[in-house]
Amino acid sequence: MKKSKFDHTLPGHRLMQSAGEGAATGSSTLNLANHFLIAMPAMQDPIFGGTVVYVCEHNENGVLGVVINKPTDMTMDVLFERIDLKLAAGSDTPIVNEPIMFGGPVQDDRGFVLHTPGARYSSSLTVTDEVAFTTSIDVLEAVAKGEGPERMLVSIGYSGWSPGQLEEEIGRNGWLTVGASADVLFDFPIAERYVAAIKLLGIDPLMLASEAGHA
Repeated sequence: MKKSKFDHTLPGHRLMQSAGEGAATGSSTLNLANHFLIAMPAMQDPIFGGTVVYVCEHNENGVLGVVINKPTDMTMDVLFERIDLKLAAGSDTPIVNEPIMFGGPVQDDRGFVLHTPGARYSSSLTVTDEVAFTTSIDVLEAVAKGEGPERMLVSIGYSGWSPGQLEEEIGRNGWLTVGASADVLFDFPIAERYVAAIKLLGIDPLMLASEAGHA
């Protein structure tokens, strides 16, 4: 039997367990939930170089996010096969050909889903009116039935930072931050998401790259 990277009960995360549903809150004055983290062009990290991370939660326990522009070689149809889900008759949708993202190095044998809110799932965090984060397989079961979210992004693994760690990396100019756009998250071609996120800052990506090259 081939091993799946998705279990039938996708695990929750300690941040979600502590915060419950709703946007994260904490004692820190910096709350980057529903923001993009944009890796600076000079970042040479083999995992995060060139990435955009969507921050789902930021509180006193740390930060949870998902890389949104680093596809794996697995597509949704392959995923469905591996977790024994079959599309209902007539429910074939273009989403089955979408690639699964590498969401980050934490729990990279587990699946996580960013999607538009709507139906309630057994382990889900509502980040905003446009974005929810679900760790339970029932969201994928709904997709198989043709009843899933209108827009979604599925990842293997997530990105996590311990308390104060991300703030330190931002202070060292490792990341740019900007309020997230659901359109960039769900609709833009994967290869265009990095530049699109930078443009949300009103910055010319070419100028940013040039400055980093002379740093």
